[in-house]
Parts: sequence; structure tokens; C-alpha cells
Amino acid sequence: MSRTAIIPGSFDPVTLGHLDIITRGAKVFDRIIVSVLNNQHKNPLFTIEERIELLKESTSSLENVEVDSFNGLLIDYVKEKNANAIIKGLRAVSDFEYELQMASINRKLDENVETFFMMTNNQFSYLSSSIVKEVAKYGAPVNDLVSPPVEKALRKKFSERI
Repeated sequence: MSRTAIIPGSFDPVTLGHLDIITRGAKVFDRIIVSVLNNQHKNPLFTIEERIELLKESTSSLENVEVDSFNGLLIDYVKEKNANAIIKGLRAVSDFEYELQMASINRKLDENVETFFMMTNNQFSYLSSSIVKEVAKYGAPVNDLVSPPVEKALRKKFSERI
């Protein structure tokens, strides 16, 4: 049986912390599907299509990683993709509290899908997409926070807004 895991998120934009979780997950599972959630409650900087492209560029060296997007319930998407696991990256205890609730409801909806929590590398524990956008907005360097394609896209996006 193939071990397929979904790594869901908004990835607006994908950070080195996200890429750390994706890379480590790709070592454990046969197939990883990184899926961009179309969250109607957020006002994203990048479109779904832009985020997908940035993820593809940033994960191109990982042969068992695919990039996709979804709407609706994660558990429905997991079933649609014939996956058997969800990977969630955790930075702090506050992440765990929320993710535990999500894992519990997903388990209630389908007891055959496991959620795996992966602690982020310590060097990325402070990192979030929101922080990256704030730093980039003011022209500060982000090359140690995101991949080169994302850095370029951020610079372009913020130069367009001036």
C-alpha cells in the first residue's frame, strides 16, 4: 500500500519552515501532496495560482511531492486523493491546541486517516507567512526566510503596490 500524505495550508507565501516540513515529510511518505487551501476568510497576497506555482518551483527537487489546491473539508479532499495521512507542522504549543482540535474532528469524520504532527526545525520556530510579508513589505531581506523564487515574487508584488 502506498503511503500518501497531504500537507495542507494557505502558503501565502511558502516559507523555509513550510519547506522544512515538506522535505522531511517526503522522506517518510511515498507521496506527498502539498495542497493550497482556498480560505475565504483570509485576504491573501498571492493568488491560488501564484502560490501553487511558487510551491512547485520551491519543491521541484523533491520527486515524490505534488502541488494542488482544494476547497471545502480537508477530510473530503484526503479521501478524494486516496491519501491515508495528514501532516501538520507545529511551531509552538498554541499551534498544537488548534491542530489537535482539527485532528480530532478529522478522526471523527474518518477514523482511517491519521494526522501526524511534525515539529518545525528550531531555526524556523518564529517564522510565519505573516511575518515574511511584513518584513518584505518594508524592503528588509527575506532570503533566509523563503526560497529564491518566493523572494523574487515578494519583491515584485510589493514593488507593484507602491
